[in-house]
Amino acid sequence: MKITNVVCSAGRTGFYFDDQRAIKKGAGHDGVFYIGEPVTDGFRSIRQAGESISVMIVLEDGQVAYGDCAAVQYSGAGGRDPLFLAEDFIPVIENYIKPELIGKEANDFRGLCKMMEAIEVDGKRLHTAIRYGVSQALLDAVAKASGRMMCEVVADEYGCSVSETPVPIFTQSGDARYDNADKMIIKGAQVLPHALINNVETKLGKDGQLLADYVAWLRDRILAYRSDESYAPVMHIDVYGTIGAVFGNNNYTAMADYIQKLEEIAKPFKLRIEGPMDCDCDRETQMVALAGLTAELDKRGATVELVADEWCNTLEDIKLFADNKAGHMVQIKTPDLGGINNTIEAVLYCKEKGIGAYQGGTCNETDRSAQVCVHCAMATQPAQILAKPGMGVDEGFMIVYNEMNRIMAMRKAKAAK
Repeated sequence: MKITNVVCSAGRTGFYFDDQRAIKKGAGHDGVFYIGEPVTDGFRSIRQAGESISVMIVLEDGQVAYGDCAAVQYSGAGGRDPLFLAEDFIPVIENYIKPELIGKEANDFRGLCKMMEAIEVDGKRLHTAIRYGVSQALLDAVAKASGRMMCEVVADEYGCSVSETPVPIFTQSGDARYDNADKMIIKGAQVLPHALINNVETKLGKDGQLLADYVAWLRDRILAYRSDESYAPVMHIDVYGTIGAVFGNNNYTAMADYIQKLEEIAKPFKLRIEGPMDCDCDRETQMVALAGLTAELDKRGATVELVADEWCNTLEDIKLFADNKAGHMVQIKTPDLGGINNTIEAVLYCKEKGIGAYQGGTCNETDRSAQVCVHCAMATQPAQILAKPGMGVDEGFMIVYNEMNRIMAMRKAKAAK
C-alpha cells in the first residue's frame, strides 16, 4: 500500500525544555520557573514549553498513521542535538522527507527507516527528534497497511516475540518526590521513584545524608502503605552525577562505600542508582569511570545496580557501554537514538550482552510517542519501560499501562478466533 501524503502539525509535549547547564550553574526557582539567563544555544529562557511535531502519513486507502517528533528535557546537553523547535523543523520534514516518502510502499519498516535516516541536510543527519517521530509514523503505516499491530511488525522484522505479560513500568517523580512516591505506591508501579537528585546541597547532602534519609523514608512508606506483601518495587534513583561530585568521580572506594550504605537502607527492596557520576567532558571518560565503579561494586558482591545515562545517547554509545560493562543497566533514552529502529536494536543488543535494558525516554514526550514505545517494548521485552510523558505520575503511568493492556487483550482475542 502506497504512501500518498505526509502532513505535519506543531504540538506541545508533556513537560518542558530545561537548560541543564544553567541549572547546574545554580539557577534558582520561582515556582515552576527558573531564575536567571540561559547559557545553552537556542534557549530563550532556562525553562520553556516543550514542543513536538506530529507527523501524519496518509495511505492510499485513506488510513492515517502518525508519530510524534520530540526531544529530551535537557536538549543541547551531554552531546545531544540542539533545542527542537517546531517552527524550525516542520520545513525540514516537508522539504526533505515528504518527497522521499510519497509513492513508497508501506511494507518494510526497517527499509523505510534506513532510507529516512540516510537523508542529510547541508551534510548533516536529520535531528534526532525528527528521525524519532517519522520512524514512529512509519511503523504505524506498515502496521496499518498490513493489518498487524505495531508490536507484531517489530517482532516479525526483528525475529523476537511479543510478550504475553506486562513489562515493568518505571515512574518518575520530579521534585515532588514525596507526594508522587505515594501515587506510585497506590498505582502499584513496579519501579520507582527516579527522585531527581540533581543538587548536592539540597537533595543529596554534602555527606550524602539527605539522600540516605529519603531512601529510608521511601522504604518505610512502601512497607506502611503497600496493598500486600507481594508488592516489592525496585527503588531506582537518578542522582545526576552528585555522588561523584561529593566523593570524586574516580574514587571508586568512597563512592562504593556510600552506595552500599544506601543499599542496606533500602532493604528489603532492590536498589538501582542511575548516573552516579557525570564526567562532563567526553563519552570515553564517562564510560571508563562508570565501568570502574561497576567493577568495584561487583567485586564486593553488592546487589545494587548502576544505570548508565549521561554520554550514553546513541546506538553506538549504548553498544560501547554494554561491551565494557559500564553499568549493570543502560538507559535507552528513546528520543536521543533517533529512529525507534535504533531503540529496538539497542534493547536487543543489551539483552544479548547480558546488560539490563531500560527502555527510557523523557518526561518531555507525548502520549503518541509513549504508545509507540510500548509496542516496541512489548516486542523486545526490556527489563523496564518508562512511564511518560510528564512528571505527574498518574498520566504517564496511565498511558503506558493502558496501551500495554490493550496489546495483550487484542492479541488474546485474535488468538481465540
